[in-house]
Amino acid sequence: MAISDAAQRNHDQLFPGGVSPLAQTDPELVEYLGNFALDEVLAHGDLDTRTRLMVQLAALIACQAASAYRVMLDAALTNGVTPVEAKEIVYQAVAYVGIGKVYDFLEITNDVLTECGVGLPLPGQSTTTQETRLDMGLAVQKQIFGADPIDRLYASSPADEQHIQRWLSANCFGDHYTRGGLDVPTRELLTYAMLVAHGGCDPQVRGHVAANLNVGNNRQKLIDVLTQLLPFIGYPRTLNGLRAIDEAAPAAT
Repeated sequence: MAISDAAQRNHDQLFPGGVSPLAQTDPELVEYLGNFALDEVLAHGDLDTRTRLMVQLAALIACQAASAYRVMLDAALTNGVTPVEAKEIVYQAVAYVGIGKVYDFLEITNDVLTECGVGLPLPGQSTTTQETRLDMGLAVQKQIFGADPIDRLYASSPADEQHIQRWLSANCFGDHYTRGGLDVPTRELLTYAMLVAHGGCDPQVRGHVAANLNVGNNRQKLIDVLTQLLPFIGYPRTLNGLRAIDEAAPAAT
């Protein structure tokens, strides 16, 4: 099996002058995976290159694929993803994956940016203060999920769990979603990609499918995201993500 012309063109766009280290040891895998991931998959859907690469970076963090992340970060930075956007993906992952799993990816990102001549730290993107983060986060949370569901969460949570609800508003949404660099619809796509790739988060995946629909990311866009993640996260987690889409936004009959 030979690498298709389309796969080769897409490879050269993403990795100019690059040759997979597996080409000598695993040529058959490189050929059929390359034709699948860089031809068939890329030919399907309407995601722009920048969005495609950002959701792939988010998924790679969530599934702890450090080597693949480094390679794809290089590709992203040469194909429209800015240093600020790359950093914001990593920062947002802290809320959904945890700093224990994200720390190594932050170091990789800093190393790659430094190698590219980007000065660190990058310009600050925070828009909140300690005094405003709860109110601003709650406002974004209600924008994404609707006011009634969030009010019900607060009302139904036991007293000894109220601090978690406050932290969801102030930290997960106030500290992260209010930042500059990425808009809310893009952040929701990134969250969906992280949760699907992480695995074991089916209730949260369903919740963020609904959230994506609320902020304008329709069924087709979510399917397009899953399509571009499939080579990186495999079929089981992709099918779980599809099930969540079908439950929240059934296909038209």
